[in-house]
Amino acid sequence: MTALRPLIRLAPITADLTQRNPKILLGGKHQPTLLRYLDGWPRRTGRPSAFLIQFVEDGDSLARFANNSFDLAVIQAPSAADANEVIRHLTRVARQGLIARR
Repeated sequence: MTALRPLIRLAPITADLTQRNPKILLGGKHQPTLLRYLDGWPRRTGRPSAFLIQFVEDGDSLARFANNSFDLAVIQAPSAADANEVIRHLTRVARQGLIARR
C-alpha cells in the first residue's frame, strides 16, 4: 500500500504575486528609518520595479484601508493600549507585516 505524501510548498508569501509594483504601507514618525526596512526586501523577478509607498502618521487608524490593500506594511510598535487594534488591522490590510521597535 502506498501512502500519498502531502505536498508542502516552502516559498515566500510574495512568490505568487503578479503585481509588478508592490504596494507598501509605512506607519510611524521617522519615515527614513522605516524606509531602511525595505532594503533587501525580496524581488520577485529580475525586472525593474518601483515600490508604491503610502505613509501614515503614528497613531493613525488602519481601519480605513480595505482588506489586502498592501503587499507589505512596516509600522512602528504601537503603545500597549493600542497594540490589539493595530495588530488586528495590520494583519487584515497587509499580506506581510513588520512591527519595528521604537
